Amino acid sequence: MSNSEPTSEPIGGAPAPTAPPTTGSVRRPKTTGLAVGDAVPGVSKVDPIMIVDNVTRRFGGLTAVDVDHLEIPRGVITALIGPNGAGKTTLFNLLCGFDKPNSGTWSYDGNTLSGIPAYKVARMGQVRTFQLTKALSLLTVLENMKLGATGQRGERFWTSFIPAFWRAQDTSIEDKARDLLKRFKLDAKEADFAASLSGGQRKLLEMARALMSDPALVMLDEPMAGVNPALTESLLDHILDLKELGMTVLFVEHDMHMVRHIADWVVVMAEGRVVAEGPPEDVMHEKAVIDAYLGSHQDVDLGVITGRHDGTMTEEAEELLQEIHEAEEESIHEADGEEKK
Repeated sequence: MSNSEPTSEPIGGAPAPTAPPTTGSVRRPKTTGLAVGDAVPGVSKVDPIMIVDNVTRRFGGLTAVDVDHLEIPRGVITALIGPNGAGKTTLFNLLCGFDKPNSGTWSYDGNTLSGIPAYKVARMGQVRTFQLTKALSLLTVLENMKLGATGQRGERFWTSFIPAFWRAQDTSIEDKARDLLKRFKLDAKEADFAASLSGGQRKLLEMARALMSDPALVMLDEPMAGVNPALTESLLDHILDLKELGMTVLFVEHDMHMVRHIADWVVVMAEGRVVAEGPPEDVMHEKAVIDAYLGSHQDVDLGVITGRHDGTMTEEAEELLQEIHEAEEESIHEADGEEKK
């Protein structure tokens, strides 16, 4: 594959899809041609906005993240998926500066972020939302929005006493906040306390507030979690709008229907490692992905393995039985070692 810019048309001379994936009433074509070479874990991208190398995070004896190499393509929507405990949110926390890795480096838009605190990362144009929303409940919706703006003169100690220094800027920030609230259909709530919003409305508020800093990369941690189905389509449209506005989106999600319809690229994690990458329509059928979600022996009848009922021991059943015996022997060996200590 040549090093060309990502395109909304299929590569290799294939005909354009007659009905591109849609969300709501608006058709949104997928972007293709993102990778250089075959879609395998760690594949290079045509134009990566983020590059991750040898990042690990351990909690005691548990390795939560162990990513050898990962590149996030620029200007598209990338989904980070995997079963519970795969390390998705931990990786998010590392990349945003909310946690520190045991080893590894990563860069955003050519700038190394290793050791950079979260607030500086946000000022550089990389912002995130949280699975559990972080709206300040006792501030109004508009006040929450204004907190997202950067470089506010009124936040400085000495100039805060002289309104002439910051009043014009504050008016401009309020106008921008109101425009975003109108786009996210929260303008009628601007004077309400954030505590009065529903779960879905808080998700919208957090996404809108993230845009106050004019980011280049927006990272969304399970944006659909706890959202009323009535607001799901609205959230999907807003995520797609971010791409059309020129932003890069990286999101964690468990809703496979959502991932298929809006993601241009999918990264699959299992047990802290990247096990698959590629376009959603290809990744969903990969054996590594199926194994990650259902287990590598999902077709084996455990009743036959345990002897609870008769049946034929297939080759996969024999492999699973061997793994069980090896695990038992390893546990016995470890227990003997502990007793000798």
